[in-house]
Amino acid sequence: MSDTADYAAVRAWPFEEARKVAARVAASGKGSALFETGYGPSGLPHIGTFGEVARTTWVRNAFTRLTGLPSRLVAFSDDMDGLRKVPDNVPNKEMLASHLGKPVTAIPDPFGTHESFGHHNNARLRAFLDQFGFEYEFASSSDYYRSGRFDAALIRMAERHEEVRQVILPTLGPDRRATYSPFLPIHPRTGVVMQVPMEEVHPDRDELVWTDPATGERFATRITGGHCKAQWKADWALRWHALGVDYEMSGKDLIDSVRLSGQICRVLGSEPPVGFTYELFLDEEGTKISKSKGNGLSIEEWLHYAPPESLAQFMYNQPQRAKRLFFDVIPRAVDEYVQNLDRLRTAPSPDNPAWHIQNGPTNDPGSPISFTMLLNLASVINADNPEMLWGFLQRYAPGVTPESHPLVARLVERAVAYYRDRVVPEKRHRPATPAEAEAMRALAAMLRDRIEDLERLPPDERAKAIQDLVYDAGRREPFLEPAKDGGRPGVSRAWFNALYQVLLGQPEGPRFGGFVALYGIAGTIGLIETALARDPAAA
Repeated sequence: MSDTADYAAVRAWPFEEARKVAARVAASGKGSALFETGYGPSGLPHIGTFGEVARTTWVRNAFTRLTGLPSRLVAFSDDMDGLRKVPDNVPNKEMLASHLGKPVTAIPDPFGTHESFGHHNNARLRAFLDQFGFEYEFASSSDYYRSGRFDAALIRMAERHEEVRQVILPTLGPDRRATYSPFLPIHPRTGVVMQVPMEEVHPDRDELVWTDPATGERFATRITGGHCKAQWKADWALRWHALGVDYEMSGKDLIDSVRLSGQICRVLGSEPPVGFTYELFLDEEGTKISKSKGNGLSIEEWLHYAPPESLAQFMYNQPQRAKRLFFDVIPRAVDEYVQNLDRLRTAPSPDNPAWHIQNGPTNDPGSPISFTMLLNLASVINADNPEMLWGFLQRYAPGVTPESHPLVARLVERAVAYYRDRVVPEKRHRPATPAEAEAMRALAAMLRDRIEDLERLPPDERAKAIQDLVYDAGRREPFLEPAKDGGRPGVSRAWFNALYQVLLGQPEGPRFGGFVALYGIAGTIGLIETALARDPAAA
């Protein structure tokens, strides 16, 4: 596809979102779109950070293809916020504790490498985003407030002070309702971000009047120039209004904040951006992931076992449905990406997730071997280094090398790591039942009878022919399933489960014919004989 009209009927969700942005931009008369993502800089980037930026990037790219208009993605750090508590994973905790309440960009860096704690975490955020090649503009809340970029919007909020309060007050308890103001003045002596009621608000004089509850001293603070900041929901609305944000995603936990910030944005005189609410992640048991519980999967863990494209694939799928995020989803996500990449190479289409992950068509040769197949091969040969897998791979597909297929090289490295850390501890061979042993001996005999013919076939045809033999061997009780439309009887899943549980010590696996083609027919015969010899009762 090359012409913007070609994308009008694409149903992929990034294009559905892009059409909403295009309609907003057209109605506003603007000639470009502003996309935004926001971060709290007191913590480190995490797997959700990747998901939000990746998803926003896909919508932005779809907008460009759909309209041909320019756009920007601003990664906004809320680094004017006061530090509420000392993080667990930093040095010099006592020093940080003495600066609680101050903007994180006004607190010394406990690591001693940057101008402030906020600058340190901002640098880590940028390095994180750069690692994945995201295109963005970094924005600092402290810089925007102090440089005057929010001055006009702050004066506007001061003019509408009571109206903004009335948006928030119904959501507060009685005590907080009595003191709430959208403005947080910076204490001129301590530098602390103060949560105090505003006694007077004078937009015409650029002035807020308030009292320090600790000393009883009264202060008049400028509204502009970084001398105050806005409360969280008002701050979000202020940013949308001041910058003209057209699109921003947020998690399900922020639905109420989005609604209230949107109302404040309208009070200020602007239409809030197009929004998209994504679901949060669950752990293996279906419980919401929590940092305090430590029941999540970190991005470092995912990338140790699989390439980033597989994480992107996981994030692309049904973002408005809750998904379980745990180790077992990694191989499935890798293989889904590999399959989509193969489809994309032969039939480019923006309805394919890999099209969005690659930002268009690609000539990437992908991988002729699934990640699950590599894991099963690693399991059989007890692979402790990539070279062991490459020996089998290059017999199966001689033209595949690390240079010609870089994705395969990455998958091989990660398969060894995943096998060592995640498969070996769970590996359990079980003995075959007499019926299973009989079927496995039949399979070994069929393979032995046809080994020469099978070895002469190209890899794909060899795998298919072997898979047919696997079915034939399993067409016996207790694995028979009723025939469909008068054809040959089918084979139950129990037969294939038996092959993986008895031979590989794993609960399941990919198509067994493909595994045999990769591992080798003679090797598989030996594998069957060894497994059955382990259990005299199956003999």
